[in-house]
Amino acid sequence: MSEIIKIGLLGCGTVGTGVVKVLQENMHEILPKVGAELKITHVLVHNLSKNRHLPADISLTDDINDILNDSNVEIVVELLGGIHPAREYMLKAMQAGKNVVTANKDVVAQFGKDMFAAAEKYNVDFMFEASVGGGIPIITPLKQCLTANKITEVIGIVNGTTNYMLTKMSEENACYDDVLKAAQEKGYAEADPTADVEGLDAARKTAILASIAFNSRVDLDKVSTEGITKITPQDIAYAKELGYTIKLLSVSRENELGIDVRVHPALLPQTHPLAFVRNEFNAIFVRGNAVGETMFYGRGAGQLPTASAVIADIIDVARDIIKNRFGRIGCTCYEHKPFCPIEKTISSYYVRLLVDDQPGVLGTIAMAFGQTGVSLNAVIQKRKVDTCAEIVAISHEVQEEKIRKAEQTLNNLPAVKKICNIIRVEPPTSQEI
Repeated sequence: MSEIIKIGLLGCGTVGTGVVKVLQENMHEILPKVGAELKITHVLVHNLSKNRHLPADISLTDDINDILNDSNVEIVVELLGGIHPAREYMLKAMQAGKNVVTANKDVVAQFGKDMFAAAEKYNVDFMFEASVGGGIPIITPLKQCLTANKITEVIGIVNGTTNYMLTKMSEENACYDDVLKAAQEKGYAEADPTADVEGLDAARKTAILASIAFNSRVDLDKVSTEGITKITPQDIAYAKELGYTIKLLSVSRENELGIDVRVHPALLPQTHPLAFVRNEFNAIFVRGNAVGETMFYGRGAGQLPTASAVIADIIDVARDIIKNRFGRIGCTCYEHKPFCPIEKTISSYYVRLLVDDQPGVLGTIAMAFGQTGVSLNAVIQKRKVDTCAEIVAISHEVQEEKIRKAEQTLNNLPAVKKICNIIRVEPPTSQEI
């Protein structure tokens, strides 16, 4: 008879229910791969009276101690979300000698160092594959499969809500407010969408990815963050005309000044692999000095995709339990690298502005860019807005501080009525597709 490894599940919302479902449906596949049956015996819930349609042999509890004090529970799976009390529960579980699996990007991004320290202290596993990318395997590939590489770049689309919204704006010429409402109706966006549309969700995931990729702790406050709330159909249309598509990007690069980490909208060349990622899908593009360019693609959220990643971690932990080995791959942040200040980062820029529709204004604008050290690659003027001419300029690569000086100079020109938007422009990859 096979061994039974018992699991305590914290939270039984969308993902928790998915974990129960996938374990039930796929146990015949999992059993021979693990050599043990994985059985959820306890589920921590907030409301005991709610009917959750769980198997009868699962005990519901609203007291975390029922799980922590049960010596037969060897794995605790945290799916509560948020920082409190999830962080405290995970630390207590490890202190009780239990291995922990989580999908909690908030805790991992802000307290990953503490979690790894606790796992090492109590000789247990701490796994978090589902914290980034939903069902896309990316944490394990970075920690194991690509560990022979020096990673120089990790860029990706890591927020399904904003990618859905930008896809609809691009393909249906819809405005921001309309696509946000549609995303909320489909359940892609919360009633308060701030974490998604302001880039905060993507920033947490970026901190996690960069910490692993560059073997150096990246705190959340080091990630320069900008959302999509300023993106308009006009920007989308100009981007298309110029051969680009607009995506909210997670960007992590290492250069001579240090680690460059940021989240922001960007114009991507239409030939870039990430430009083809539509709707709620996510993709993460990794560049290593040995592997070259590789990309991980799939559903970045959702009940079953996220449950798939959670259960993959559970299986890894179960194998460790059987072999009596733990902490095989702990914290990999063994370096202390500097950070590249945002003002020193280098990019091309898209600038859209409204100016007086008068002779000589275009020359004045070009001169203002030049005076601040910004060289222009392209300038187009296609339409009027009321009495103003609308101008779009694409710069050559330049430091962020120079484009900001140009912005100040332009704002002081009487002929400039409004700077509508400034968006970074990503370079093409070495291999177009």
